[in-house]
Amino acid sequence: MAAPPSPLLSAAQITTLAAVGEERSAPAGTKLYEVGDRTYPFMAILEGEVAIIDAAGTEIVRHGPSGFLGELNLLSGQTVFVTAVAVTPVRYIAVERDTLRALLFEDGALSDVLLSTFISRRESLQTVQGIGVEVVGPHGSDKTVQMVEFLRANRLAYTWNDEAVPDGEDAPLVRLPGGVELHAPTTGEVLRALGIGLELEPREEVDLLIVGGGPAGLAAAVYGASEGLDTLVIESTALGGQAGSSRRIDNYLGFPAGISGSELTGRAITQARKFHARSATPYRALSLEPAVGDRHVVRLEDDREVAARAVILATGAQYTRLACEHVPQYEGVSIFYAAGPPEAQQCVGARVAVVGGGNSAGQAAVWLARGGALVTLLHRRADLRETMSDYLIHELERYGVVVRDKSEIAQLHGEDGHLEAVTMTDGEKLPFTVLFLFLGAKPCTDWLGESVARDDRGFVLTGAAAGADGLLETSVPGIFAAGDARSGSVKRCATAVGEGSMAVQLVHAHLSAAAR
Repeated sequence: MAAPPSPLLSAAQITTLAAVGEERSAPAGTKLYEVGDRTYPFMAILEGEVAIIDAAGTEIVRHGPSGFLGELNLLSGQTVFVTAVAVTPVRYIAVERDTLRALLFEDGALSDVLLSTFISRRESLQTVQGIGVEVVGPHGSDKTVQMVEFLRANRLAYTWNDEAVPDGEDAPLVRLPGGVELHAPTTGEVLRALGIGLELEPREEVDLLIVGGGPAGLAAAVYGASEGLDTLVIESTALGGQAGSSRRIDNYLGFPAGISGSELTGRAITQARKFHARSATPYRALSLEPAVGDRHVVRLEDDREVAARAVILATGAQYTRLACEHVPQYEGVSIFYAAGPPEAQQCVGARVAVVGGGNSAGQAAVWLARGGALVTLLHRRADLRETMSDYLIHELERYGVVVRDKSEIAQLHGEDGHLEAVTMTDGEKLPFTVLFLFLGAKPCTDWLGESVARDDRGFVLTGAAAGADGLLETSVPGIFAAGDARSGSVKRCATAVGEGSMAVQLVHAHLSAAAR
């Protein structure tokens, strides 16, 4: 693996870490941590060298004086996917994880260095075969494909062995770092076995329940928890939502050079945890029962329920598939809904089609073209300027992306999940081997049933349209909606963040009125 260059800590930063950590030493050959470890501390190297190796013993990268060890698992609590070995005698500062989290919010400069490096290292790990979770199961197995998509959405390093499960057992077989094997597990079982995710009690009671962990939900969690509310976030897939998989958000206030979706949402997750907001993933909401007394009840899978004084619905929206036969058999193999590092590596030199006319499609096309793919953007309108920002259109031209107007895919051609070509609605056959779909989304609100008012497309009505006083309040007092699931939302990351934070203020007003 070509490991990303890691910045060195300044003398002042090392002094800061020394003040809250413990100086330790280890002889050459010592394993400072190894695959499967959940508890190792952050380490800043003072003297000596440390090699990072994979499970097969291959060296990935080496860190020396003023370097540091670790990646995102230091903040998430998950097991580590690699091993750190002292190549020479080393002296280092060890900082426990809870102490590190607190320090990241007190020292902005140190936070910027560590968080951006942790995210870069995680993305780099995602491109390496043999690191992380191993999934065994054929591409024709829906449960296997769902598991792979879940790991990808949660930005976990994985390897997919597209083959039958041994001994005729149900797919998939999931092997975890450290040797543990899980047979046909749920995504929740995998996540908790990795040390990630809260396991809920059969009944939880909280002040504020947030359903959905995208930008709106995370913003609500930060503001709710920081203002004293006992706050719980429920998410069925991955914290960060669709924004978390965006390669670059260029129009978010305060980041003139842009920021990746994973970095923005990763910071938000850490910030919410700082204020003791709890998150439970993956738990899927099944139904909402408006309050008879003072608490609304949301029923979850696995026979769990949460009773809350107020609820914020921030469930976002779901990706739209192509209207073609056999799409599922290609998903996760040659059809994707996000353009991350593993997909980009797969596409070097390949003929790739990005399908869609919005900014997300433009960003993905540019990212893939910069990485060496031969990219064509397919969209169904006559003029791309109807749906895409001018700056992105110029970027498409700059990086040689071919744009085809009035283009829609009618048929897929290939075998065993590997795409060979597509036929367009006009009959033309094009030799694409990978597709990235950015076709919009529908709200994830079917589970609500008739509990709150929705519009004819399923988006949750709020404010005057719902007969409510508050702008974000639904037809049921004490239940609010924010972000992409709300009718009339702008479908922008910054807007979702604003709505999530605003909803918390309406929650406070509701709780104050209820207490009188």
